Amino acid sequence: MVDTVPLLPHRISSEIQVGVAEKPPPPPPPTLPDLRNYDGSSFISQLIQVVFVSLAWAFDAQQIFINIFTDAAPAWHCIRGKDSPPCPSSSSPTPCGLPPQSWAWDLPVHVSVISEWSLQCSSPLVVALPATALFVGCLAGGFLLATLADSMLGRKNMLVLSCLTMSLSGVLTAASPNVWVYSAFRFLCGFGRSTVCTTALVLLSEITGEKWRGRIGVVGFVFFTLGFLSLPAIAYANRSSSWRTLYLWISIPSACYSILIHFLIQESPRWLSVRDTDATTANGFSSIKMLWERRWTFNRLTAAMIAGFGIGMVYTGMPLNVGNLGSNIYLSTVFNALAELPSSLVTFFLVGRMDRRCSVIAFTTLCGVCNLLCVVLEAEVWRMAAEVVSFFSVCTAFDVFLIYGIELFPTCVRNSAMSVIRQAIVLGGAFAPLLVALGRKRSFISGPYPVGIWNQTLSRTCG
Repeated sequence: MVDTVPLLPHRISSEIQVGVAEKPPPPPPPTLPDLRNYDGSSFISQLIQVVFVSLAWAFDAQQIFINIFTDAAPAWHCIRGKDSPPCPSSSSPTPCGLPPQSWAWDLPVHVSVISEWSLQCSSPLVVALPATALFVGCLAGGFLLATLADSMLGRKNMLVLSCLTMSLSGVLTAASPNVWVYSAFRFLCGFGRSTVCTTALVLLSEITGEKWRGRIGVVGFVFFTLGFLSLPAIAYANRSSSWRTLYLWISIPSACYSILIHFLIQESPRWLSVRDTDATTANGFSSIKMLWERRWTFNRLTAAMIAGFGIGMVYTGMPLNVGNLGSNIYLSTVFNALAELPSSLVTFFLVGRMDRRCSVIAFTTLCGVCNLLCVVLEAEVWRMAAEVVSFFSVCTAFDVFLIYGIELFPTCVRNSAMSVIRQAIVLGGAFAPLLVALGRKRSFISGPYPVGIWNQTLSRTCG
């Protein structure tokens, strides 16, 4: 007689599972890389990736703000001679209307496009055209290239293409024979750089884990500051050289960097995962379609674009306008660049401790108040202080705003959404050079407007 052992319910269940299952359950999906989980060598390797990607911000900053020096109106002086006609330089900010023999530039004519091509008396539209063309190019490039990083090219290849286009167009700019060709090359540069910062920021956030994703973007802001800070140093070292030399100094290293990142940077693991699991990413315009079809993404995108327009106008306009405030252009640019360093630190600590939306509102409000002070303050030192605080405020708002924008949208449309938001920022920046050019002739637009003149104006208005 064979002994039978009763099977318990849990044994029956397990035996059935073993007999029926053809293969064990699939393992859980691998987690994305996280800096806190890496050992020493892996941490260093990923840190190098983060630093190298962030370098794109430095070269981008140089291309954005180079017009501060290349397109500045040089100082001029009267020629005092026995037969020279009168030259009332103190009563006119420009030598327009004066006889050519009665004045001269303080520096060689090739230091600026204004003096080399005799644009000192041209229309503000012509004077502002090169800087405006850069931002118009950003608008065009953003619309045409925005979806490629989410679809066919990916983050890495998009960054390589953008940096290389920006760099080569900067080299070609140095060979411009007139303001029209110069503006065309600035347009091409803007077209290339339209996705540099956005792609670099998204790539940084996607090669790190959840713990560091919000703060890792600050590394890019720091490198943007370093690039901005290096620009007045390069310009001052070449202050008597041609403006063409300045373009070569910043464009050739950027071109070498563009080639290196192709070999040294890895692709975003999140983008690779989404591409493998979602066939719609093959369509370059699918992400844009998703943004407009979903009501909640459309509402978020609209609100972010309105805020970005104002931030972009002030962020671009304040550095370009330092010459109209009567300050030393090199010193003011250095102060503005240094203001971005504490801005990045403040952003780093605010990301984990303060509401993003409240932070943006607070700093944009402070920026607006300081902008008004720049108009009414008469003392140059206080005017410069108000301008630096204004720029610090808008920089902090800008940094928090970009991190906030990344968190508002999912991976499949994140780069496209950020590109559209950046288009609104660029559109605001496109108006800034025109206001600066108008302010050179009409101080109430972008220059100091002393309280005494306000009182006279009010007196006339009130009778």
